[in-house]
Amino acid sequence: MAVAQRKGGAGKSTVAANLAVALAEAGARVALADTDPQATLTRWHGLRPGGASPMAFESGAGWRVPQAVARLGKEADFLILDTPPHADTDSRLAMRAADLVLIPLQPSMPDVWAMEATLEVAASERKAVALMLNRVPAQGRAAQEVAAALAERKLPLLPAPFGNRTAFAAAFAEGLGVVESAPRGQAATEARALAEAIRREAA
Repeated sequence: MAVAQRKGGAGKSTVAANLAVALAEAGARVALADTDPQATLTRWHGLRPGGASPMAFESGAGWRVPQAVARLGKEADFLILDTPPHADTDSRLAMRAADLVLIPLQPSMPDVWAMEATLEVAASERKAVALMLNRVPAQGRAAQEVAAALAERKLPLLPAPFGNRTAFAAAFAEGLGVVESAPRGQAATEARALAEAIRREAA
């Protein structure tokens, strides 16, 4: 699965990391590949403490992506690819190697507009897509308005948003997922809900 969104700042790496850890907590064999030259997920993985859920990991962009997918996919139930926001070729290669494209977007119309390019690439590669809202504020109608706009277009929005919670950033800074750093918190509940939604998509 490729986590992709043309707009920078959508939280792809945070979503990828927390989804991976939540899937591992549920008993799945999980592998991660960082195809973004910014290497945010690589830095996160390098911070993971010894007792954290083990998962195979590789980094590399461009022509290395298909090779990494072939290697990691042999041993994993879920392989999650973090993709660059603006490098069209690298993003396309990652999406081409995936069976599902997960598109995180913040509840704002600029994120919806920026998503168009990602949808176009996924369609051209004939890949299934799923959308999820990220950094949803506790108050306001923005999330409902964006969800309504997506429903109007019949785009598949997962019923598993991430709230705008400091727990996600705090866990990421320690190389952890929220189900590891604060397993009883609301952020952990949201991460587990996303993992369950992805498991249903893959079934």
